[in-house]
Amino acid sequence: MFTGLVESLGVIESSGEDSFAVSIVGDHHSAIISGLTIGDSVAVDGVCLTVETILDQGFIATASPETLAKTTLGDRDRAAEYVNLETSLRMGSKIGGHFVTGHIDGIGCLLSAVATATSWEIRFGIPTGMDEQWQSKVGRYLVSKGSIAVNGISLTIADCAPDSSWFSTAVIPHTYGSTNLSSLHSGNLVNLESDILGKYVDRLIAHRLPNSQGAVPRMNSGACTRRQPGHPVEEISLSFLTDHGYV
Repeated sequence: MFTGLVESLGVIESSGEDSFAVSIVGDHHSAIISGLTIGDSVAVDGVCLTVETILDQGFIATASPETLAKTTLGDRDRAAEYVNLETSLRMGSKIGGHFVTGHIDGIGCLLSAVATATSWEIRFGIPTGMDEQWQSKVGRYLVSKGSIAVNGISLTIADCAPDSSWFSTAVIPHTYGSTNLSSLHSGNLVNLESDILGKYVDRLIAHRLPNSQGAVPRMNSGACTRRQPGHPVEEISLSFLTDHGYV
């Protein structure tokens, strides 16, 4: 578990078919290396990896074939030059961002980054050919003022398209300069993790609210359960959310 607050930047290099050597750049390597042990988890651009070997200024980790296929670790040519690094949350640590699991839901791409007087307004959207994956894993959880992790960075969604095809964030200069957001170019790919709280709410409501055909979707199972005859179709309202503990 992570919080989405980046501790350092690193450079990632292949050290085998599925192994990566991550070298920490700058003078902040102690924030990562200090206390790091074999078997610890580190978020690399938001991807939870297990430390297998500790180096003087970095570590070596292995990514599974699924991780390589579904994250930017498998397509470094279209990703940022540097990777964001964060060690796992420890008991008693401050939670300055939001709960981030390190399990990527989908890949997005940088559409634009515009500097304003007080922040950077950055917009992310759907990479070519990834519409279905985006809508089912990312788009459905985009909520204005909600949370999302972009390359492991905890960000607040400022706005999103009505069809969920893009979302924007307002990034303060400190976050922009201390993460790899500043090294992204238009079209570069980023790892996205939706807010886990939204996923739980979505699943709970899906099991309670039949659709117009009387079927309740079961997330991730590919199946539906028919509602029992006479079971009322409940509508989502403020009173519904209050009664079920969401408000």
